[in-house]
Amino acid sequence: MGEPTETRERPTRAYVIHPDLGNSRTRRSPELALEEAVALAHALPAIEVAGAEVTRLRSPDPGMLFSKGKREEIGQHLKAAAEGEGAELVLIDGPVTPVQQRNLEKEWGVKILDRTGLILEIFADRAQTREGVLQVELAALAYQRTRLVRAWTHLERQRGGLGFVGGPGETQIEADRRAIDEQVVRLRRQLERVVKTRELHRKARAKVPYPIVALVGYTNAGKSTLFNRLTGAEVLAQDQLFATLDPTMRQMVLPGGRRVILSDTVGFISDLPHELVAAFRATLEEVLAADLILHVRDISHPETEEQAGDVGEILDSLGVEEDVPLIEVWNKIDALSPETRAALRRTDARTQGVQAISALSGEGLDDLLAAIEARLAEALDEPRRETELVLPHSDGRRRAWLHEQGVIVAEEVAEEGVRLRLRWTDRQRAAFEGL
Repeated sequence: MGEPTETRERPTRAYVIHPDLGNSRTRRSPELALEEAVALAHALPAIEVAGAEVTRLRSPDPGMLFSKGKREEIGQHLKAAAEGEGAELVLIDGPVTPVQQRNLEKEWGVKILDRTGLILEIFADRAQTREGVLQVELAALAYQRTRLVRAWTHLERQRGGLGFVGGPGETQIEADRRAIDEQVVRLRRQLERVVKTRELHRKARAKVPYPIVALVGYTNAGKSTLFNRLTGAEVLAQDQLFATLDPTMRQMVLPGGRRVILSDTVGFISDLPHELVAAFRATLEEVLAADLILHVRDISHPETEEQAGDVGEILDSLGVEEDVPLIEVWNKIDALSPETRAALRRTDARTQGVQAISALSGEGLDDLLAAIEARLAEALDEPRRETELVLPHSDGRRRAWLHEQGVIVAEEVAEEGVRLRLRWTDRQRAAFEGL
């Protein structure tokens, strides 16, 4: 007998629909919005896109979302999609109510997933850390709780109760809600323990006098590529939406010798589900603790301004203060024509707080590093005080740390030890005392 062959599950064939309501998401081109929705679908390896279309609606039908004629038309597309193989899943790029979802699934005979559900699936597939997994589970439960009406359609044929006594369907739904609520409480308790551990790590980092520089931006703007280029790390960087979810922090040294901690955060996206914003708030608090924010933009994208607006809205919702210094990093200039690239470099030279770069090729990174150093010096503006200190000859570790910080003005070897004259900030002194 031959060796058993490995069998792989066939990917689910999906049909992607972007409902263009005219008065919704008006900043965006419907065609580009559909492109993004298809890219979201491709971000899940278990999904194969069988077809996609923009569907223009005058007004959504409360019970079915689409009009009768449009539902029949889409139904025909579903049957014809992917050379007659059909589609088993419809991804609707927008909000779908539980009732609309149930009714459309009945009519088309396929599963329906809206934008929130799809993004939750991607996050569940990508989360790696314990905290990330818990946050996604919490967001998914909050989402599922609103959709229990779908789970109990088999109870609709049963006779309901009288007066204030609910029927069996209502009883089952309430029981399921209680089960979800109990699971939410358990997850929150676990997450609180994880968050407390991370807060301890943050307090430990606070003793180290290294400013935090946080990378934020629209998903697929090139944050992880820039992070890898600046720190030498090997964070996953792909041309894919939400390639990385869990925050990563690395130490780096600026050209002037200042050490900083660079933080790579989860990418943002338009209409990011509020369940995820709430669940990932603890992770995104790294941005709130930042001394400097680098807003990485894909300047080659046709809707880069709209994407920047979405990032700004999410930063506002997180409570990022306006006085936190921010540098706009116009990334992916390598994807532009030489003329456009040269014009952008001239623009960033004249515009304060803007740096045009290519994280892929390294173009413009020297200017970016110089700008980071200048903005940190301006933002922190920490007074330095001179003091004298004598270290034992055997205390090479702390002496090496002082050299790394560049705070030694003069040193002299004496009998009692090494006599040092230091010029340092209060934060550096506190960190030294904590060593």
